[in-house]
Formats: sequence, structure tokens, C-alpha cells
Amino acid sequence: MVRETGKGSTKLYTCEECGLEFEEKFWAERCEDYDREHNACSLEIASHAVIERHGIE
Repeated sequence: MVRETGKGSTKLYTCEECGLEFEEKFWAERCEDYDREHNACSLEIASHAVIERHGIE
């Protein structure tokens, strides 16, 4: 089941299989389904994930 989290004013949806976060619940659900079925991540789906930069410039 996709986990819903809030970071600031943005709501994010987390794939509980791999931990990727998405702005749209649709992509998080697809990610979880794919991960369970293939035991791997899809690059196409992962390309929709939110990327945070922690002190990287």
C-alpha cells in the first residue's frame, strides 16, 4: 500500500517496496505493482520520482 507523506506544503506518495517518492499517487501505485511483480524497479516509472538534493550543488 502506498504511503502518503507531507513535506512542507507538498504531499508525496511513497512506494513501500523501494522507497521512491512521487507527487502523483498513480505513479507510486504503478511503482509498487511493478516492483512486486518483477522484483526490480522500472526506469520509466522511476523517472517520475521526486529527486531531492541534499546539499548537492
